[in-house]
Amino acid sequence: MRGRPRARRRPRRADLRLIAVGVVLLVAWSGLGFRLFQIQVVDASVFEERSREQRTIRQDLAAARGTIFDRQGELLAVTIEGVTVSANLAEIEDTTVASTLIAAAIGGDRDELKARLESKETGWITVVRQLEPAEADHLREMDYPGLYFVNEPKRVYPAGQFTSSVIGFVGWDNEGLEGMEYFYESALAGTPGYAEWERAIGGTPIPFATSDVEPAVPGSDLVSTIDLGITFAASQACEDTITRTDALRCTIVVLDPETGEILAMVNTPSFDPNDVRSADPALLQNAAVRMTYEPGSTQKLVTVSAAIEEGAVDWSTLIRDVPDQLEVIEGACDKGEDVYGCYHDVSTHEDEDMTVKDIFTRSSNTGTILIQRELGDEAHREYLEKWGFGTRTGVDFSGEAAGIAEVDITCGPCTASAAIGYSVSVTPLQMASVFATIANDGVWVQPHLVRSIVDGDGVTESVDLEERRVVSEETARIMRLLLRSVVESDEGTGGNARVEGYEVGGKTGTSRKWEDGEYSESAWIASFIGMAPIDDPQLVVAVVIDSPVNGHYGGDAAAPAFADVMEHALHQLGVASDE
Repeated sequence: MRGRPRARRRPRRADLRLIAVGVVLLVAWSGLGFRLFQIQVVDASVFEERSREQRTIRQDLAAARGTIFDRQGELLAVTIEGVTVSANLAEIEDTTVASTLIAAAIGGDRDELKARLESKETGWITVVRQLEPAEADHLREMDYPGLYFVNEPKRVYPAGQFTSSVIGFVGWDNEGLEGMEYFYESALAGTPGYAEWERAIGGTPIPFATSDVEPAVPGSDLVSTIDLGITFAASQACEDTITRTDALRCTIVVLDPETGEILAMVNTPSFDPNDVRSADPALLQNAAVRMTYEPGSTQKLVTVSAAIEEGAVDWSTLIRDVPDQLEVIEGACDKGEDVYGCYHDVSTHEDEDMTVKDIFTRSSNTGTILIQRELGDEAHREYLEKWGFGTRTGVDFSGEAAGIAEVDITCGPCTASAAIGYSVSVTPLQMASVFATIANDGVWVQPHLVRSIVDGDGVTESVDLEERRVVSEETARIMRLLLRSVVESDEGTGGNARVEGYEVGGKTGTSRKWEDGEYSESAWIASFIGMAPIDDPQLVVAVVIDSPVNGHYGGDAAAPAFADVMEHALHQLGVASDE
């Protein structure tokens, strides 16, 4: 007899728990296995790198900054080992004693130093950065607890303020901030390196362990065009001029007209690049490339050379009935002298016939405007552009100003003003390069401050330069004759620029400063730009004086400084005299 079927036994609660635990363990072990697979296989390189980082020390290796030399090999900028001093405030037992000792050793305000040592804001302070090693040694010898010394590169400038306008300076991090230091930062800075090694738990290097070293590549050296001797002479001439004229500023540029090399670029007053943080910010600007001014009568070289080049006149062309007063806007001269639209010569004279040479020699404003009329407004505008007015020279210096040369040829007073050096603005370097073009037989060569860049292996990189012909060789020769007449003839305005033993040519310039929306009645720019020896010019010297008080004409304020600098430079370079 078949028995009744037995009922199925329901799983006990304990069995369900075992199953759940098994599932959980299975999932956990699967996850753990997957994670181990991920760590050991998939992400092995990531964790290996993390492990390496934890047991590796890395030290950055600073690149030595390149040195800047003058053309003769004299040091202009060099890096030495400086010392930075820090203080652990927790270790300073007596701030009065500490501040007194530190101030006695390195100078500075004791009370200010004491206040810093008592600061509660931080546990450490920097006492002083980039001390000279000798100064740091004085402090070390005191062996005062809590002071710590770290070597740090320090940039020094042996010529100080004499070359500061050109060389510039670096910041605390030894990175160029101004001048050639800034412009050539990529060449001077080099490439930092690093050193890595494995360490034990205590931090000490593990012998024979893997290490990696990438040496720093030192920065390249710069061989500049600057001549330190001529720079000193130019600085002295500026100092003498400011003393004599009570001017605000003096700027001098010395050029080699054939190569475009700048032998000197000086601004006075200047600043000490070794202590730039104490300098007047206004003095940090290089006026030779950033200051723009209306050139006055030095601009007449451009007007007259253009007229000669175009065949509108020759040096002997007679300009009829040159007045001492010329009215461009009807009725302007009835309002008084130096009113817009009315132009005057410095000296009064009857209407007279004057040659182009006479007009240039005597710096006649009215005569030059009449020459400009022979040239024509459109041609005049084209030559301003051809000469490079309103365009940067491309000198290897940051922040160069372009000047202004947008002359409206439909505006009679505008073209008349531009002919005699108003309504256009230039930098001292631009005008120096204009005269250098005449000295170089009509060929403009880009002015520059660096002759070559020399890397750590001694490989020299030359500097690419632009050249262009502006006027013919014959026009340049005629202009040199006219420039000679300005200086050497009795009627010329540049007699104070004469140099004993050499025939000199040049041009005076005097212009009113534009201040507060009008031309000043008392502030002037006086200038003289010239060359020597005039038959084969080796040098061009430009002198620009800002706001002279005692004698504001270019022939009085600027020409004597030109003579001093030119005489020194010719002798230093061994240029044979004309005698």
